[in-house]
Amino acid sequence: MTLTAGVVAVQGDVSEHATAIERAARAHGQDSEVLEIRESGVIPDCDVLLVPGGESTTISRLLQRTGMAEEVIAHVEAGKPMLATCAGLIVASMDAHDDRVETLNVLDVTVERNAFGRQKDSFEALLEVDGFEDPFPAVFIRAPVIDSVDDDVEVLASVDDRPVAVQQGPVVGTSFHPELTEDSRIHDLAFFETLAVEE
Repeated sequence: MTLTAGVVAVQGDVSEHATAIERAARAHGQDSEVLEIRESGVIPDCDVLLVPGGESTTISRLLQRTGMAEEVIAHVEAGKPMLATCAGLIVASMDAHDDRVETLNVLDVTVERNAFGRQKDSFEALLEVDGFEDPFPAVFIRAPVIDSVDDDVEVLASVDDRPVAVQQGPVVGTSFHPELTEDSRIHDLAFFETLAVEE
């Protein structure tokens, strides 16, 4: 059976995420098809879903305008895996502390945008991630930080005691860009490990 993975292609590193998904799928001996999603009607056919980085205000506006927002929420409510990275994490949250961002409320966290500074303050860090034997090489670009988490949310990794990777049910959210490295363990965790638990 071929895994159908959807990447919301409003903004962000769509091709890099597609490559990471395909790499993780191959490691599991799994065939995969990655769809770039720009309109409603595609998400319901996806086994797993990815909301990448970009500009959170733009992403949230387009998700709402196209009707994809409701489809993303239905995807999560059906227990299907989703990975939300950087701006995608902001959009997935309960509160972005910014009225311009209409959040999806699929992760019980609140998020502060650009908490690690602007583009010039981008940095890389070797993160200790729960369940990983070796540190993950995380790339932070205008990264948000998770400033509060609900009791149902598991913190997977932190920087200076601030959460930067979390999981709640089928949703994994990261402040960083896991697609900007050849290490696909975050995509593996979000999609294939979660699918294995579901099965």
